[in-house]
Amino acid sequence: MKNLFVSLALAAGLLMAGAGSALAQTAPKDDQLYKAFGEKPGLVSLMDDFMVRLLADPRTGPHFKPANQQRVKEQLVDQLCALSGGPCVYKGADMKSSHANLDIKKSDFHALVEVLQQSMDAKGIPFRKQNEMLALLAPMNRDIITPPETAAKP
Repeated sequence: MKNLFVSLALAAGLLMAGAGSALAQTAPKDDQLYKAFGEKPGLVSLMDDFMVRLLADPRTGPHFKPANQQRVKEQLVDQLCALSGGPCVYKGADMKSSHANLDIKKSDFHALVEVLQQSMDAKGIPFRKQNEMLALLAPMNRDIITPPETAAKP
């Protein structure tokens, strides 16, 4: 049942997305989501857990092991902080250019979402707030997933 709700949240996020940056379009007008995630300390704790799980998961680990994991974690904290209505400013690269040469498939993206859900569950983030965050993140999939026509051929 939980996966059904997550799928609905992802679909809702995709429907909400239009042209332009997901950060600019879908960030909440208030900081209630930011507070529900424990503000900056809560987001840091969440991303600490998330990075451990990402690296341990055989579906996501190969994508993150070669990366500067500390930098990725810091950028994720800023990104989720900004998305959730917090005071942070995400200064990292846009999703399209930073993922352009990584050959990321839909299954990779969905695996990452599953791992994020595990971390949110482990941190006791209420299910409804998890879905609010996932709906804000979902529009990024079109900039992260490599279109099949441009994916690397074996």
